[in-house]
Amino acid sequence: MSQDIASADGKLGILLPGMGAVATTLIAGVLAVNKGIAKPIGSTSQMGTIRLGKRTEDNTPLIKDFIPLADISKIAFGGWDLFEENVFESATHAGVLDRYLLEQLKPELEAIKPMTAVFDRKYVTKLDGSHVKTGATKMDLVDQLRQDINDFKAKNNCDRLAMVWCGSTEIYIEESAVHQTIESLEEGMRNNDENIPSSMLYAYAAIMEGVPYANGAPNLSADIPALIQLAKQQNVPICGKDFKTGQTLMKTILAPGFKTRSLGIAGWFSTNILGNRDGEVLDDPASFKTKEMSKLSVLDSILEPEKNPDLYKDLYHKVRINYYPPHGDNKEGWDNIDIFGWLGYKMQIKVDFLCRDSILAAPLVLDLAIFLDLASRANMGGIQEWLSFFFKAPQTPTKDMQPIHDIFKQEMKLKNTLRYMQGEDLITHLGQDYDEKVKEKV
Repeated sequence: MSQDIASADGKLGILLPGMGAVATTLIAGVLAVNKGIAKPIGSTSQMGTIRLGKRTEDNTPLIKDFIPLADISKIAFGGWDLFEENVFESATHAGVLDRYLLEQLKPELEAIKPMTAVFDRKYVTKLDGSHVKTGATKMDLVDQLRQDINDFKAKNNCDRLAMVWCGSTEIYIEESAVHQTIESLEEGMRNNDENIPSSMLYAYAAIMEGVPYANGAPNLSADIPALIQLAKQQNVPICGKDFKTGQTLMKTILAPGFKTRSLGIAGWFSTNILGNRDGEVLDDPASFKTKEMSKLSVLDSILEPEKNPDLYKDLYHKVRINYYPPHGDNKEGWDNIDIFGWLGYKMQIKVDFLCRDSILAAPLVLDLAIFLDLASRANMGGIQEWLSFFFKAPQTPTKDMQPIHDIFKQEMKLKNTLRYMQGEDLITHLGQDYDEKVKEKV
């Protein structure tokens, strides 16, 4: 029996705090796809397939043809930025997409201009801009964001909204007393508590306005008890931290393979070289620590050293990020992996992933907005663990629960959730004979 899912008809508004390289690459990309200039490669919602029933039935539709998703030809984009450049100007400066493509989209891109941002340099020390809001308290700033959300929805005739944080990595902040309850958080905003960064204000504003929220950076943002409680109370979907794109994507592909074959790992050294605004921000040690914590957690979760001590208990894992302006958005993720096999004999693997940061991230933003909208229409509030597939640091239903980082397990969870929502049998890969025996016993 399928879940009751409200219609996907009408226009979806996608709101993006931070309209730099990732956001402008997304917006230009969707416009290009809608004009027939390119394909939405990298987007699970648009190009991914889903198997239904037995393998012998050969029934594998596109996900977007299987479950009612928002139509990407009916999307309105908006957002906030501390620089007042329109999207065409911002995309040109980002240098991700070639000028020939951008010129074909110029009128539409120029028409999208960012709203003034909530920004405090205390939390992102490497950036500064004048296109920012002012207010006596952080609650005043939240009220302005909520007004922006409502104004955007009305002006663009949107039926529904979703928000995905595409802003910078903020300095490392640990969860504290102000984050524990809705009341303490609201009091903290009225008193300008320094433990409430800008991203948290956006998350609060979104949830209060019934707008699903995802966080593309490793900031605390909505991953605190107060906002988790608020999301449940308001029945608003939230999910994850930090887009899983370059080096961490490779780790969540490779590490499950080593573990599956019972190969040991003595050390995993990772360094990143990137020169875009994200690299500049991460050049600050306080912002890097936020990112480092997100990156380091992945291997422990996949390898489970406490359960496999002979293979992983002494694993040395080091992560470095280096700002190198000549690379621009072309990020290089370099890994040296020291593994050992039969009788402890040593081997090495070296991976040099020459990737494009925003090209990998942009389709994730689209997928998250579309799947969050689906969750909202299916009346699924609170943490959406089935969307862990897209994150370095997935949110889990409880703090003491270890997140799933294995990308293959994450994909199974995502697709089985979609099958469940449509009343289809879940795929277990146990085989036809086993399935029939189970049904006989039942």
